Amino acid sequence: MPEEVLFKSESDETREEIASYLRSVADKLEQGDTVTLKSGSESVTMEPPARPTFEVKAEREGPTDGPGELSIEFELEWNENGNEGDGGSGQLEIE
Repeated sequence: MPEEVLFKSESDETREEIASYLRSVADKLEQGDTVTLKSGSESVTMEPPARPTFEVKAEREGPTDGPGELSIEFELEWNENGNEGDGGSGQLEIE
């Protein structure tokens, strides 16, 4: 299935600034509100359903014999036709 990027932003931020962004999204999710992403003249508003699929990945990209780039990715997924997420593989724990 082809992927269309509706919005993208990438910038260096402090841990505190990132926590503030995540907190804002968490508050919107908890309240059942839409989530609007803005950067410059670009913006997109999305309305996650009550039970989207929540995907978390920890990745390392780069050569196997040298330093690479590490990432933690958080993703909410749901079907555009209004159906909720596809379920998951188990209970997530973040410590």
